[in-house]
Amino acid sequence: MAWLSLSMRTDCVHAEALADALLEEGALSASIEDADAGTANETPQFGEPGSITRPGWERSCVVALLKPDADIARLVGVCAARAGLAEVPAYVSEEVAEQDWVQVTQAQFEPIRVSDRLWIVPSWHQAPDPQAIVLVLDPGMAFGTGSHPTTRLCLEWLERCVVPSSSVLDYGCGSGILAIAAARLGAAEVLGVDIDRQAVAASISNAERNAVDIRFQDSERALKGEFDIVVANILANPLKVLAPAICGHVRRGGSLALSGILVEQAEQLVDAYAPYLPLHVADTRDGWVCLAGVKD
Repeated sequence: MAWLSLSMRTDCVHAEALADALLEEGALSASIEDADAGTANETPQFGEPGSITRPGWERSCVVALLKPDADIARLVGVCAARAGLAEVPAYVSEEVAEQDWVQVTQAQFEPIRVSDRLWIVPSWHQAPDPQAIVLVLDPGMAFGTGSHPTTRLCLEWLERCVVPSSSVLDYGCGSGILAIAAARLGAAEVLGVDIDRQAVAASISNAERNAVDIRFQDSERALKGEFDIVVANILANPLKVLAPAICGHVRRGGSLALSGILVEQAEQLVDAYAPYLPLHVADTRDGWVCLAGVKD
């Protein structure tokens, strides 16, 4: 049996209401994506803690999975009206072959060896090395499964820097993987913050699964305090914009690591942070760089 995939273009004002309407009308799933993803117009999402933000893309794409007998024309019209759209948006539908989606997804994620003592292991796998520090993490809605080079760079940096007395801030926590790693490596205090409430919820769930005590908050709450270690794995443009805020949470003598940066962007980031904190290239992998420094 084949399912139907439906994609509709809209804006950030109506995207969430449109996705909700699709679910209410029987869609098996509905997600919101950047309609310009993979192009020069791709727009990263970021915000400074304490600011009021509306995650979303001005050019959004709502993608839904439907039953094979769905009346797509009727469904689109009903959902568009319910979402408050004046006109029916342009849409594309296609058949999706029947698969064991759980098995397909799980097959893509194997245990990841970060170092001799640090592994990332999906919950359906046994830990390859029971003596190692194991981070139990399943793929989900928030970024950060440990497979991306930027996450690996940050994990390796944390392993070198975290000591039992450390206080750690994970700025843009995604799945919470870096915050969880810091806690498992022995940090005394860990806080994770993200613009996306779903990411915060995923981080809380992942921390509970790993039996670590971490505070998480979304960016609508003001972020206070200074930390011994701050790590931010986001993207180059938001990292530049957020330089004063991020550096403001690094204690004097404390360490900062940034990733989500392409090698050719490194010099721009070093210059952007120079007024607040000197950075150098700590490591590189597959065209990505980790910048690090100590606050004077």
